[in-house]
Amino acid sequence: MRTLEQRGADPCRPVTPEEVAHYREFGWTKLDGFVHAATVETLLRIARDRMGDDGDSNDAYGVDQPYFNAEQGGGLTVPDVRVLIDRIGRGAGALMSRKGEVGVRYFSDFFAPKLPSSRKTRNAGNGPTSFHQDFITFAVDRSGGMTFWIALEDFGPESGTMSFVNRSHRAGVLGSYHTYGAGDALDVFPELRDLEMSAPMHYRAGDVTVHSHLTVHGAGANTTDRPRWAYLVLVQPADVCWNGAPPEAFDTTGMQPNQRLDGDGFPLIG
Repeated sequence: MRTLEQRGADPCRPVTPEEVAHYREFGWTKLDGFVHAATVETLLRIARDRMGDDGDSNDAYGVDQPYFNAEQGGGLTVPDVRVLIDRIGRGAGALMSRKGEVGVRYFSDFFAPKLPSSRKTRNAGNGPTSFHQDFITFAVDRSGGMTFWIALEDFGPESGTMSFVNRSHRAGVLGSYHTYGAGDALDVFPELRDLEMSAPMHYRAGDVTVHSHLTVHGAGANTTDRPRWAYLVLVQPADVCWNGAPPEAFDTTGMQPNQRLDGDGFPLIG
């Protein structure tokens, strides 16, 4: 059977000007029907093959937190997924809106099922997602990065879908969620409560939300009896560098602080 790439099939649609405008204004946007059904089916099949139908049969990924049970995607080596990652790079370039020929760099991809809160789980990942920013955990030296959060099935707020604090990407870097103690970003920075918050998302399979790594977001627990299946692709501006801090997202063996993220691990996409 030929791959999508061999068939010349597009795995997703382009980002629209309206979606770009929403992202720039609010720090996030929703791309309805962004990923085509055949690609969604491929991603969900890969996820279940690796993690089981329960989303909890994989070995621990090494990130022990309640938000979701993560499994490395490895999409750069899977032709049908790689073509999606490349198309995501095109969309990210429009959303990033950097002047000049900066480009977009792949950062990571992984599966992220949020497990049912009513079940005892083998791995972490069955709790609520506290409100936080992503930026500080990535140990990069500049903003511009974003996450494409792809729904692999239909689900709504009862599955623990995200809400976004509108315009919070303009507040600057708000620290690491590891330093918030028993609270979250809304407690440590109460001025965020003066901003509007989006309602928890409703997704159809193939819908995507894209959020800046500076946008504060969170989610409730998954109160259903099945995993909330999602696949995430994270991108950065092409000129991003390691800032020298210990990262959670990549291996710095052989690297020097202020070195650009490049090579096979962080290819240009789009």
